[in-house]
Amino acid sequence: MARLFGVNIPDEKKVKISLTYIFGIGRKRAMDILEATKIDPEKRTKDLTEEELAKIRSFIEANYKVEGALRQEIKDNINRLKEIRCYRGIRHIIGLPVRGQRTRRNARTWKGKAIPVGGLNPKVSKK
Repeated sequence: MARLFGVNIPDEKKVKISLTYIFGIGRKRAMDILEATKIDPEKRTKDLTEEELAKIRSFIEANYKVEGALRQEIKDNINRLKEIRCYRGIRHIIGLPVRGQRTRRNARTWKGKAIPVGGLNPKVSKK
């Protein structure tokens, strides 16, 4: 198995798909990388030489943030929003959707498990 940026990329898949296993690289960016390094996108990962892997690795390091560096940047951006107490930061803090989605009926992923309120039995008074 080829290893790039701490990620094992699958051998049996084509290179254009295998690169998408790296956080921060999607289909378009994978094709751009392969075009810039002049590697055939239809080639299987197991057929890549060490030289080609080194080309891919050096190109990605020079041009893109991936894996840990990208995750850290995203985390820092969210923490900055929380610190300045802007609307988006407050939504992150209280665990609600950030990008304007409705919350009356959906947003279960953000809000957590639904807690029924109206289904409680009324207490029976003693006579």
